[in-house]
Amino acid sequence: MFTLFNEELNRFARDTLRAHREFEAGKWTSERLAAHQLDQLRDVLRYTRDNSPFYGERLAGLSDERIGRFALGDLGDLPFTTKDDLRQNMLGTASQPVTDSWVFYETTGTTGPATPCPRNNVDSIVNNTVLSLCYDTVLRRHDGPHLVAVMGPTELHSTGDTFGDVFRNLGHTVAKMWPHSPVVGYRRALQLLREMPFTGLVCTPGMAMALAKEARRAGLDPRRDLSVSFLLLVGELLTPALAANIGSLWDATAYNSMYASQEASILAAVRDDELLHTAPLNVCYEVIDPNSGTPVQAGPDGAVQGELVITHLYRGSKPLIRYRTGDMVVMRPAGTGASYPSPLLRPLGRVRDRLTLNGNTVHAFDLEQLVLGRLTGCQGYQVVIDRIEGVDTLTVLLETADFADRSGTGTGALRADLMERFGTPAEIRFTDDLGAITTTGAMVSWKAARIHDRRTAEPEAERLAALAIAGQREVR
Repeated sequence: MFTLFNEELNRFARDTLRAHREFEAGKWTSERLAAHQLDQLRDVLRYTRDNSPFYGERLAGLSDERIGRFALGDLGDLPFTTKDDLRQNMLGTASQPVTDSWVFYETTGTTGPATPCPRNNVDSIVNNTVLSLCYDTVLRRHDGPHLVAVMGPTELHSTGDTFGDVFRNLGHTVAKMWPHSPVVGYRRALQLLREMPFTGLVCTPGMAMALAKEARRAGLDPRRDLSVSFLLLVGELLTPALAANIGSLWDATAYNSMYASQEASILAAVRDDELLHTAPLNVCYEVIDPNSGTPVQAGPDGAVQGELVITHLYRGSKPLIRYRTGDMVVMRPAGTGASYPSPLLRPLGRVRDRLTLNGNTVHAFDLEQLVLGRLTGCQGYQVVIDRIEGVDTLTVLLETADFADRSGTGTGALRADLMERFGTPAEIRFTDDLGAITTTGAMVSWKAARIHDRRTAEPEAERLAALAIAGQREVR
């Protein structure tokens, strides 16, 4: 509604929606998209050079004439922006005074200084337009009207505002309730879920599993006693295997709903095909080798795998130029006849979350998918790594709901899979309570939440941060 009070913003919002709807309908040619990206890229280069102290210095050599001749293929000539750049320069990376933004967020600051993430109205319009159009296709798969519980932090965090705005755009109702908040807590959250006709949850995978476990402790069966039919999961790595296990806990469809961050905003969103689609009207994407920084060459199927680098194509509060996300991804073309004509993206985990097991480099995605691929009803897992007589070994700890089969069926096959894929002997154990550390992935990292690597004498800083957060969350 705020756009009604600003004619220029109102026009921009309508033009943005029209463009995205035309793209969704397949009315954009590749030539039109390339022209749009180039025009927006040149505009953002001027905007950041002239307004951001950080980019003013970084892009000082780019004259107006040079920018006017700049091509998409020239992006590689510009330096990367890194997380350390954001931490060292803070609001100096922004292209507007914070008072020109409509809201101020920041990163969690659990593994380093919290960095500022102000958003202006342009930020919200372009990102929430993508989410609204994509989620509309998902919600139409489920009987409405929808009442959705948004279970994420609201203080200095975008989750509640973003999903509240998107569901309002689509005519649905939200309740913002954060079970870790002292104002709400698990008991009140479950009471509301029991009393009200909630059809959907927005939360992290860790929260979805923890909430299902707390429901059972309270004598409720989420599959029988609650009306949730879908979960939009955010904030952590989510493999198809984990999504299927979470879905089994709730008798609902679990979606990997977006790929995004506080700093980079929305980079991909789920549609009714349950795949993550990029947003090329808003973002330029590059995939690089994380070690050399050079572009990754596409395989025979057009797919590229490496670290994702993004450049914003709109005049937000803090556009980023060639920002290294620190995340490993696979990006591939949508393919002929795709329902949405943008490349598909699959996050594999953070670059620093990669593991080395007996000489094999292992991505977070591959390990989680293999560990959970044969299970159902899993409501938590952790992998302990030891090195015994020169060999890396694994102990896989699994916490499952009471309806899951713990008879050992499939554990032999899992051990064989781990040996064949990663060369690691493994032991599979079931446990009744892994503790709260497995719920800290969104605050710290997948590795800190899911991996206990005992090959080093001292625990990593991220694991210590995860343990500290878990200690606070254990108190109910």
